[in-house]
This record gives sequence, structure tokens and C-alpha cells, in this order.
Amino acid sequence: MNSLASLQPGTETEILRNAPHIAVVIPCYNEALTIAQLIKDFNQCLPEAQIYVFDNNSTDNTAEIARGAGANVRRVSMQGKGSVVRRMFADIEADAYIMVDGDGTYDTTVAPQLVQKLLDEDLDMVVGSRISTEQAAYRFGHRFGNSMLTGFLSLIFGRTFTDILSGYRVFSRRYVKSFAAHSSGFEIETELTVHALELRMPVAEVDTAYGARPDGSVSKLNTYRDGMRILLTILRLFKSEKPLGFYSIAFAVCALASVQMAIPVFATFLETGLVPRLPTALLCTALMLFGVILLACGIILDAITKSRIEQKRFRYLAVAAFRSGRGD
Repeated sequence: MNSLASLQPGTETEILRNAPHIAVVIPCYNEALTIAQLIKDFNQCLPEAQIYVFDNNSTDNTAEIARGAGANVRRVSMQGKGSVVRRMFADIEADAYIMVDGDGTYDTTVAPQLVQKLLDEDLDMVVGSRISTEQAAYRFGHRFGNSMLTGFLSLIFGRTFTDILSGYRVFSRRYVKSFAAHSSGFEIETELTVHALELRMPVAEVDTAYGARPDGSVSKLNTYRDGMRILLTILRLFKSEKPLGFYSIAFAVCALASVQMAIPVFATFLETGLVPRLPTALLCTALMLFGVILLACGIILDAITKSRIEQKRFRYLAVAAFRSGRGD
């Protein structure tokens, strides 16, 4: 029996006793223009879901409007989307979590489909991949930056998504309760993706319409500043999650530089039996030794990282997965 049949608008199917507890969690910062309509739309699409708005020090009346629209409003004093996500995942208990930005740009009507896919296919994360023909909705700079960062992440971590920066995602309880959330800003989207890839979680993507913000609503994302922070986050995660690869590259750079500088010194020695460029010879030796030390660090940290990933996996498995009563 369809576990979400009772949640589809316009149906009369009786709600199952073991129907999933769905939470819609909305991080907000100055979204007074859009939050009321967003809450209304989710109430229509998922009438059984609990809607939580996490207000991140808004200077307008976002919190009051959200509360008046029927949402459970909570305040997060530490600034940044990453800080809000960390608080949301810690405080809210549910079987399925829908996380969506409060700017009203995402298609709420696809939410039941995303949750259905998560539950029916026993997934841990479903990403709403943004599809838009509106230039104002998905600016070229953001589109290009997203493609570049997605490709870079794929190069480092292997299989990945087509839209790693989407703010529209559905998570399982297992995912949420095993996610540490180290980031503080918009780079949290990258960390969410890497967490799923690192633990080899079952994930999926669903194309979703992406619209423009209404007049008067301003994006909080800075193309260059936040793009650089996301890139640095990818590099940081590369160093911490794949240290052998990271330090092997550093070793290769040091070894290559050492050998390149040593070739003329060695050639002179073969011809004359002398080493007139002693400082260069010492630098070559130091670079090679430094490279070897970096490689040794990578080997040691790789063993530590594998142990840490095992612990994260055990934490993930310690959370009971939701079963919809399909009989399989």
C-alpha cells in the first residue's frame, strides 16, 4: 500500500497508522515577502507534515509572519545557513525531512514525489535538481559556478550530483542523525553532498522547477565570496576525507620540483666531479625529504580517516530506518 497516498492532495485514502512523520524545515533570513505563501503551499501539498521555520536573526518580521501562517518558529542566534542546518537536524525528530530555502523559488508541488521516492526506494537523500529557463531565477554566474564546483567535486569524490548547491532536499532520519554539520555558511550544501558520498548512502535526484524571487526579495548568496568559500570547503573536505590523495599530490609536487632542480646539479657533478651549486643541492634534498614526510602523513591520516568513517557508519546504522509497511 502506498505510504504517502494519504498525503496526496485531493485523495480520500485513510491515513496509515504507520504513516511517516514528515517535517518541513525552512531556514530563513529576511524572507517576509515569501514565507507565508511558502507555508501555505506546503500545507496544501503535505497537510500531514509539521512545518518548522528557523529564523536566523531576521531584521524584518519573518518570524511573526511565519508564526501567523501556522508554522512552528524557532530562532537560531548563530549566523549562517550551516549553523541553522546544524540546529534543525539536532532539534527536530521525524522520519523524513524536507529542507527548502524560504525564498519561494522552489516548486512545492513536487514535495510529495520527493518524499515518496525517498520512502519507496529506501533512500537517504533526494536532491531537487534545479531546472529553469528564467535568466533572473538562475543567473549565468551562479549556473556556471555550480557546474564548475560540481565537476570539481565529482573529480575528487567520484560519482556525484548535477546540482550540489540545491537548497531543496529530502533526508531520511538516518542521514540527519549521522550528519555532524561543520560548515557555518552556504558551503553546508557541499558538506551535505560529501557526507552522502562518503558513507555511500543510497541517493537520487529529481528535476524540479526553479523560479525567480518576487520583486523586493534579495538573494543572500554572494557569487564570488560564497563561491570561493565553497571551493575552499571542497579542498578542506578533500584533505580531511581523502588525505592519502591530497598528500600524495603534495609529495608529487615536491618530488618533481626537487628532481627538476637536481638535474643540472647532477649533470655538473658528472662532468667535473664538483658540486658548485651547494645551496641548490641542499634545497633539492630538503624538498624531497619534505615530500616524503607529507606522503607519510597521508598514509597515517588515511588509516585514521578510514577508522573515523567506520565510526560514522556505525552511527548511521544505529538509527532505525523507517519501514512503510509495504511488506517487503
